[in-house]
Amino acid sequence: MTVKIFIKRKVQDKNFVELTQLLKKLRALTLEQPGYLSGETFNRIDKKDECMVVSTWRSLEDWNRWVNNPKRIEVQSAIDRLLGEETEYAMYSA
Repeated sequence: MTVKIFIKRKVQDKNFVELTQLLKKLRALTLEQPGYLSGETFNRIDKKDECMVVSTWRSLEDWNRWVNNPKRIEVQSAIDRLLGEETEYAMYSA
């Protein structure tokens, strides 16, 4: 059963360049993960400071392995520190 992960972040203009670099690093790591199928990034129209990533995984187990990957944790922690708040995650089955 595939799963969709909705990842919500609040982005400020002052952090945009550094955040973009961290997100590119995270994306490159994600592409190497077993079970990763696809991902899309959306910018919210009515709230310019919010973006959403929809990530598709082969299984919840594949997602959980990625969530607990030390390399991911390191980059994600840097993203959260930069944004000043934790990234929000929601998991759905497809």
